[in-house]
Amino acid sequence: MDATLYRYRLPFGQPLVFRGRVMPEREGLLLRMGDSWGEIAPLPGLSKETLDEAQEEAILCLKSSKQGRTLAPQLPSVQFGFDCAQRNWPKQMHAPHSPYLLLLGSPDEIIWGWREWLYEYPSKAKLKVARYAMRDEIAMIRELCNLSPKLKLILDANQGWTREEAWTFMSHLNPANLEYVEDPCARFEDVKAVAGHTGIPVALDELLSTDASWENFPQLKALIIKPTLIGSLAKCQAMVEKARKLGLKVILSSCYESQLGNRLLAQLSSEWAPEQAPGLDTLRYFAGSLLTPETQQVDMSLLERVWPA
Repeated sequence: MDATLYRYRLPFGQPLVFRGRVMPEREGLLLRMGDSWGEIAPLPGLSKETLDEAQEEAILCLKSSKQGRTLAPQLPSVQFGFDCAQRNWPKQMHAPHSPYLLLLGSPDEIIWGWREWLYEYPSKAKLKVARYAMRDEIAMIRELCNLSPKLKLILDANQGWTREEAWTFMSHLNPANLEYVEDPCARFEDVKAVAGHTGIPVALDELLSTDASWENFPQLKALIIKPTLIGSLAKCQAMVEKARKLGLKVILSSCYESQLGNRLLAQLSSEWAPEQAPGLDTLRYFAGSLLTPETQQVDMSLLERVWPA
């Protein structure tokens, strides 16, 4: 099967910060195999591999395939891209749920942006925390909930707190306004201890992409599956099946992939977790699109071909 690898650059509307890294644009790779596509886009600050490392491995796998040999990708983002490009997608799928709202920015920016909804507030939103002063973030959450008493918040700490910090922060929250807190700490033992101490529901997110083992416990409510970080679709699907057996929610989530990658994730969400809204509200932070507005096909003029050279 003919295969081509392209590289893209997609600017953000304003620079975003990932684990202390300021990113004015998103870079990634698009893999085309026949008429199918995959995306390879490790996220700086979260992915184990860099984009250059992913590109090098992807080209090595493509060269081996052309020579009649099979070389399986080892890097998670490359596994995800190859699996999507080689997958037999179902002909009929559920219409995906609309993603829930993702709030980014400083506490003041988020509060001012929330007020612009003019009382027609969304019932559910995701909020990044553990980025600013604890007192400012707690005040922000209280103000959002005062403005919208029926609001259910998903808080994503991205493993940003120690056990003691998570205890302190979460003890100031009203559980009635929370759906769960994602990855409050970097170690599973700390997440479990904090959840047990506060009684607040939690979810596992980036922790799932590490080799750390995890187990079910009463406050664990969901698995947030990021295929770009986890890797192969078989591994992702095994997590989905384990979650279902344990009675946990499954949410497919993005790593700021392009419009193409976001669409692939929405398709997986409609297949694996049709009853849940996915965590895919990231496209509005881009200043452009890799898809043409008329046909929603890949705009080839925006891509740089890197293989075959």
